[in-house]
Amino acid sequence: MKFLNQPPRFLFFTGKGGVGKTSIACASAIQLSEAGKRVLLVSTDPASNVGQVFGIAIGNQITDIPALPNLAALEIDPQAAAQAYRDRIVGPVRGILPDAVVNGIEEQLSGACTTEIAAFDEFTALLVDSPITDHYDHIIFDTAPTGHTIRLLQLPGAWSGFLEQGKGDASCLGPLAGLEKQREQYKAAVDALADGERTRLILVARAQQSTLREVARTHDELAAIGIKQQHLVINGMMPASEIQDDPLAKAIYEREQHALLQIPAALKNLPVDNALLKPFNLVGLTALRKLLSNVQPEDHANPEPISKLHEPTLSELVNIIAQDGHGLVMLMGKGGVGKTTIAAAIAVELAHRGLPVHLTTSDPAAHLAETLAETLDNLTVSRINPEQETERYRQHVLESKGAKLDAQGRALLEEDLRSPCTEEIAVFQAFSRIIREAGKKFVVMDTAPTGHTLLLLDATGAYHREVARQMDKTGLHFTTPMMQLQDPRQTKVLIVTLAETTPVLEAANLQSDLRRAGIEPWAWVINASIAATAVKSPLLHQRAINELHEIKTISDKYAQRHALVPLLKDEPTGATRLLALAAG
Repeated sequence: MKFLNQPPRFLFFTGKGGVGKTSIACASAIQLSEAGKRVLLVSTDPASNVGQVFGIAIGNQITDIPALPNLAALEIDPQAAAQAYRDRIVGPVRGILPDAVVNGIEEQLSGACTTEIAAFDEFTALLVDSPITDHYDHIIFDTAPTGHTIRLLQLPGAWSGFLEQGKGDASCLGPLAGLEKQREQYKAAVDALADGERTRLILVARAQQSTLREVARTHDELAAIGIKQQHLVINGMMPASEIQDDPLAKAIYEREQHALLQIPAALKNLPVDNALLKPFNLVGLTALRKLLSNVQPEDHANPEPISKLHEPTLSELVNIIAQDGHGLVMLMGKGGVGKTTIAAAIAVELAHRGLPVHLTTSDPAAHLAETLAETLDNLTVSRINPEQETERYRQHVLESKGAKLDAQGRALLEEDLRSPCTEEIAVFQAFSRIIREAGKKFVVMDTAPTGHTLLLLDATGAYHREVARQMDKTGLHFTTPMMQLQDPRQTKVLIVTLAETTPVLEAANLQSDLRRAGIEPWAWVINASIAATAVKSPLLHQRAINELHEIKTISDKYAQRHALVPLLKDEPTGATRLLALAAG
């Protein structure tokens, strides 16, 4: 693999959710450590599964991997980082300042803005010379899905510029209290990211047109902030040896080759590596050691046929959803499991029945328009655009709060609204505005990958607590977005997964997180199932066999109800194919 030739100290793996960033990052860490290099593997994904891949608990502290003496790992836990950050700021003043003042500071530090800053604070600490990292030859970052990563890598410059201009006031006063001390650390982080001798970015993609277009955008955005040492890895490619006499394998192979012929111009000059699709789940050292090797999988002669599965279809779930006539349907799950496709299929199925539907997404990298490919009666489509929502929020605050201020006060307010925290507030407000529509129609929401969604829910919870604190004094009735999400009569949460070990484990963890927030998932959707189709390819047949255990685990252990959606020969775009997908 070219991306591991003469590697610099910092290696970043990024890309759309579900393309295999974690597996390739872990396999790279193993290869370098077994070559005698001391390696620290860091996950910046709020929904990290590095520990699951290695089969051990890691968490928010550097943990040695027992089977590999040169390898240690760290999962940056945003909640743990936020608590440590709060303690650093509040601890010194507790018992000195009045309790009311301390409580006010804690309240300011309770939101998603603090969570983001705290995780970012830990991230930048790893990019500068310190006793924590100076004995490692390489630090490998397994990042969150693309939109979250771009924001993370842009933040050193954003906060550096913000602090250098002496800004920061009302909305993020609490979180910003600890940032001034970090000015030099953030500047050093910016320098490290822009230094091609120290940092290499590995863009991981699948051979799919939408994924490659997103990777091209990522390439451009990160090159614009100085990260120009980039490589491209096309992961999970169908081997040409598998396409004989198997229509599904042949269709996948041809679709991938067509996508590579149409590769965006921005990617054509990058060094490229290809990694073939494997017949096994990428969990454990044995599997990971094989990932970066492109030895063809063994041929299993005369594989035994798989009995036809009799599992509920997506259309059967929609039958139940449609009975309510309106409501919020939220699709959640790991990146790359097909939330956008399933959300579009549900929306099209409901609209096809004559019901009014608003299909929307909070995922910065979603492609709803491409999935639908046409306009339909009874269906409106939107996307929560962070930049547009931030500008809308700024204008609203300036026109309301700013109207009462003098010139100096207005200038300070404008500076405060340029804080990177403002985007979190704006996106949450857009989310709240859209879900209110569910009282009159169906709102089907395609959410961002798990970690980003959990941060949005964190903001929702913080808002609920603040409203409850204020309204309890008045005795008036009130409803918050969190109360709507917790009410099964108003909201149905569907967890989307693949029938593979890691996505199922992550979906189970997501379900636990939702339950702790008082939200009970309504159903699971198992997407892109090979076991639900007929295959002859030995590789696909082995993957289908692997799926059977996961499907049974979901139905027996995790889901109150579920649906199985087959992997189709043709990409499910357009109303006709989406309806066929729902029907199974």
